[in-house]
Amino acid sequence: MSNYYQRNLALSGIDSSNFSVKDLRSLVRQILEAKIHGICFSPYVEGQGPGTQLGQAQIRERMAIIQPHVRWIRSFSCTEGHELVPAIAKQSGLKTMVGVWLDEDRDHNEEELANAIQVTKAGHTDLLAVGNEVLLRGDLTEDELIGYMDRVKQAVPEVELGYVDAYFKFVDHPRVTEACDVIFANCYPFWEGCPAEHALLYMKEMYRRASHAGKGKKVIISETGWPNLGTAERGAVPSLENAIKYFVNTSQWAEEDAIDIFYFSSFDEAWKVSSEGDVGAYWGLWDKDGNPKYV
Repeated sequence: MSNYYQRNLALSGIDSSNFSVKDLRSLVRQILEAKIHGICFSPYVEGQGPGTQLGQAQIRERMAIIQPHVRWIRSFSCTEGHELVPAIAKQSGLKTMVGVWLDEDRDHNEEELANAIQVTKAGHTDLLAVGNEVLLRGDLTEDELIGYMDRVKQAVPEVELGYVDAYFKFVDHPRVTEACDVIFANCYPFWEGCPAEHALLYMKEMYRRASHAGKGKKVIISETGWPNLGTAERGAVPSLENAIKYFVNTSQWAEEDAIDIFYFSSFDEAWKVSSEGDVGAYWGLWDKDGNPKYV
């Protein structure tokens, strides 16, 4: 039986609301054995974070853990060694959504753009994500972002390009939406305080809003997930059961409606606590040491 049919068998018509944690873990195993579409990949290990220079050996070691379970990976940057990720992914038989990290440091932005263009010209890029939540953070103006996107389009027109931000930013910024070949929408019911039992329905509405803004353009969910530990965000409660149910329900919807999703995230990352609080460290499908959390 092919992976596709194994996965359909595992997910077809499932209502996980009354499943035991043991049953849910079994479903997670089936889903990962059949492979999910994609995952947000960060190769950091404990004690590392932005500013760490990464090497090929560590990237290969971390990627080998997730490679059997995904078809695509999403990277976030093209500096500090992250520019090595796409080539290694290609050698591992994976497709790539290559991220270009933009922020207020204009000199660093130039380095990101140059490396991303080089990686793409080398044939290691399937999709390009130019910028990640720069409008949400207020790091760049709309005109600045579109300018960066246009420069990359001109340099590598053969690869589809988009911008990553919260789903509602594509409603708020129609010029940016127009500049995208593909819309990369981050959809987090957790961060909007949605209780776990309503989270899938809420994410579907997020996706619908981004799709409506895109006027027919393909929408990919570039990030979504649920933490298993940490402080609650209003009605959204981190727990093992909630995290597993969210993953199972998201995977079921993605399969049934042919939605491309990059799940967040590959590994738990302690460095995120500084910006997101204690919950920031517990979004991985694997823990900081590379052990599967939900199987």
